Amino acid sequence: MEKKADIGLIGLAVMGQNLVLNMNDKGYTVAVFNRTTSKVDHFLQNEAIGRDILGAHTIEEFVGLLKKPRKVMLMVKAGFPVDATIEQLLPYLDEGDIIIDGGNSHFPDSTRRMHELKEKGILFVGAGVSGGEEGARFGPSIMPGGAEEAWPFIKPILQDIAAKVADGTPCCDWLGPEGSGHFVKMVHNGIEYGDMQLISEAYDLMKHVLGMSNPEMSAAFAEWNQGKMDSYLIEITRDILAYQDENGEFVVDAILDTAGQKGTGKWTAVAALDAGSPLTLIGEAVFSRFLSALKDERIEAAKHLGSVISPMEADKAAFLDAIREALYASKIISYAQGYMLFKVARSEYGWQLDFGRIAMLWREGCIIRAAFLDKIKEAYDADPGLENLLFAPYFKEQVQQAESAWRQVIAKAVALGVPVPAMSSALAFYDGYRRERLPANLLQAQRDYFGAHTYERVDQPRGEFFHTNWTGEGGDITSTTYNA
Repeated sequence: MEKKADIGLIGLAVMGQNLVLNMNDKGYTVAVFNRTTSKVDHFLQNEAIGRDILGAHTIEEFVGLLKKPRKVMLMVKAGFPVDATIEQLLPYLDEGDIIIDGGNSHFPDSTRRMHELKEKGILFVGAGVSGGEEGARFGPSIMPGGAEEAWPFIKPILQDIAAKVADGTPCCDWLGPEGSGHFVKMVHNGIEYGDMQLISEAYDLMKHVLGMSNPEMSAAFAEWNQGKMDSYLIEITRDILAYQDENGEFVVDAILDTAGQKGTGKWTAVAALDAGSPLTLIGEAVFSRFLSALKDERIEAAKHLGSVISPMEADKAAFLDAIREALYASKIISYAQGYMLFKVARSEYGWQLDFGRIAMLWREGCIIRAAFLDKIKEAYDADPGLENLLFAPYFKEQVQQAESAWRQVIAKAVALGVPVPAMSSALAFYDGYRRERLPANLLQAQRDYFGAHTYERVDQPRGEFFHTNWTGEGGDITSTTYNA
């Protein structure tokens, strides 16, 4: 009798291969297929040699190797390749079979695919997978959402291969319907953009304002990683700054200062704009990558406009402590903004997202894993209806304690000409968010003046709109009031 696989995976790039090996380590027989079939043969003859992994050279052969209900995981490029692969699979699938998209798909695509495949009797799950190559191999964070009927069939496999927190709880749990899994992964990646930008700004200040050497900066990050800032990104920054090539040169100094991206951070910023949610820090992190890509133009700008940064002469140890506090306070703002977007999504899409559970999905395995996430879980356990993360006692206290140092760092950076867009936007958000009255009254008056867009009044109930004939010539006709 022909051996059947517990699950199949299509897409044998590094992430796909490592997930297959991870599944096999946990006792699952896995069938594999790749559009370039030579990759299948190479994988079976090398990384997968001697393992319980079955290779196929056609989609039909691949599907025929799977136990029913068939479970197929896609690790292919987001967008058209996902749809094309699904179309190739459909003729060979039966009602009740399951497709899991483990790539970085945009959440509206996952929502569409779930509904389209439901009409064909196929169960679709969009599962965000985070952790990079190492996470895929030894335990990633997995964020599944879509057709909930599929969850009992895929839960054992996904939770077995996922990272585990200290008590053994897997960093994988069901999030909700439609594209909720990929939405949570998208926000995860947006926060990742923010964290990386904030750390880079701290590095820039340490290097150019404090004049610290790479070993000194590495030591500082190593110390920070022992406390409340313990996280994967701080840990790898420590390692990167200390890494030398065979000639004893620091590799980080040889890397061109142009940052790449795959679009998930941009999706987060666009989703925030569409939802009217002020994710200012993540937006700045995305724009900072765009600015870094203008390398040739920046070189020319430096010639025309000049850029000179003089190291400070003040108490450097104290300023280094201030940078740490500014970094931590800004990080809190980044997560608070991300959770504000979750709150909007829960309302707009009707997804019952469990905010504390999301924090635990990110606790291990993923790129933003950090001790900090325990505090988020505690905050939502204590108050499931928490209006904003900044209202939780721990985060409120931490930001208030850091505020003076935060302002000092940004003021010094501005005075010296060191750009800190993420840190400064975080502080601007904090100051704006806690202002009972903002200057938007003047802005609304301007809109009414030039466009008769009307305004609400502080002395009248919300929802009642008024118009002033500012010039005496405008008449009483007003524009429709709406929020774009």
